[in-house]
Amino acid sequence: MQHTAHCENVADRPELDDATIEFATQVFDLARSGETSTLERLLEHGLPPNLRNAKGDSLLMLASYHGHLDTVRVLLQHKADPDLRNQNGQTPIAGAAFKGNLPMIELLLAHGADIEGASPDGRTALMIAAMFNRTEIVAYLMAHGANVEAKDANGVSAIGAASRMGAPDTPAQLERTLQHARPSQPS
Repeated sequence: MQHTAHCENVADRPELDDATIEFATQVFDLARSGETSTLERLLEHGLPPNLRNAKGDSLLMLASYHGHLDTVRVLLQHKADPDLRNQNGQTPIAGAAFKGNLPMIELLLAHGADIEGASPDGRTALMIAAMFNRTEIVAYLMAHGANVEAKDANGVSAIGAASRMGAPDTPAQLERTLQHARPSQPS
């Protein structure tokens, strides 16, 4: 799913004065700390929902990474892009997988986040969840169509990534899914 939402990056606006930059810093802190009602009022008065800081982190990225479901919900209602990547190419869903936040993943997917949105190194949310042995998230992502056989830039699948990280449960969980997906061979 391609999003064409307009993005404002504070770092790309050298004409901003110190007071405006300080205000923007406070706005990013609101997202980080989950100050939903204050952020909602600002959005209603024209704050761009895809405002990004110097690292490219959007308000949605910060709120989702720090686990603020209500704040993320409000940002999504104001048309924040659920797939907007930061300068490292990371997406909110990948951050939620890293943090082990299934409710956040559910919310992001319900609002159109790309389940396969890979980072520049090719890692998907499924791979990240598998690496950190997040069995519940792995099951959820697979049930919602995540590609178990996708490979990162080094040719490593979710099973391989989980095995390399020493995850005790997710390699077998993923392998069972692959076995069920493969057609049975006649004997």
